[in-house]
Amino acid sequence: MAWFKRKEKGIQTSTEEKKDTPKGLWYKSPTGKIVGAEELEKNFYVSPEDDYHVRIGSKEYFSILFDDNKFEELNPNLTSKDPLKFVDTKKYTDRLKEAQEKTKLKDAVRTAVGKSMGKELVIASMDFAFIGGSMGSVVGEKIARAIDHSIKKKIPFLMISKSGGARMMEAALSLMQLAKTSAKLAQLAEARIPYISLCTDPTTGGTTASYAMLGDINIAEPGALIGFAGPRVVKEATGQDLPEGFQTSEFLQEHGFLDFISHRKDLKKNINLYLDLIQNQEVRN
Repeated sequence: MAWFKRKEKGIQTSTEEKKDTPKGLWYKSPTGKIVGAEELEKNFYVSPEDDYHVRIGSKEYFSILFDDNKFEELNPNLTSKDPLKFVDTKKYTDRLKEAQEKTKLKDAVRTAVGKSMGKELVIASMDFAFIGGSMGSVVGEKIARAIDHSIKKKIPFLMISKSGGARMMEAALSLMQLAKTSAKLAQLAEARIPYISLCTDPTTGGTTASYAMLGDINIAEPGALIGFAGPRVVKEATGQDLPEGFQTSEFLQEHGFLDFISHRKDLKKNINLYLDLIQNQEVRN
């Protein structure tokens, strides 16, 4: 004899009354700490348990840095072409379409102008979710146009790097962006307009070899992976064992490659402080 017996057969809950478990309700950091998604957002996407800086994109950085999340996006509709007709495991055109549908982004960087602590600032922010934040022709062009906007309007420029390097599907065209963006930054320097480079996790490859290390002030988030080649390649090239954490932002600051490391909750305040000091202006609070 069964202990319990249904009085009515079948599921009685109506479709309207059913409740789904929300996606992304919890986040688990690499150290195993679990935090609620809402709490994570309120804490600038930093795990309060272990201070781990979660990888975020342009949408989140814009909301953190622009006053009241108000900004004008620059050149939002530029998209990559496929002049080389590149094919690996799939066509490059298919890979682009897939990335655009998945991320709702046009390419791996977004550029915008708005006010940060009451003053105008141009920000270019990379999105790792779009083909690993790889730098192709559109990324280089959008950064170049953002710098042009800074020069024309005499507004400071902030570059937020988060990239795996040059986009192999565009071959030499992607490598040309290193020289292109570096030349534009030289024009920015000639116009005596401040440039701050923020390296986030990860900043590698051609990005590190160009604009990411050319700031008037180079800063990074805690624990960010920053380097040109991977540890295995570096070890094989040098024939030496590498010190622990040699590609972290802390190691790079210790060896003079970075000026400062800033916690994400202090980014807006610190970036504007550096801009005020560079321009010999009254410090904003």
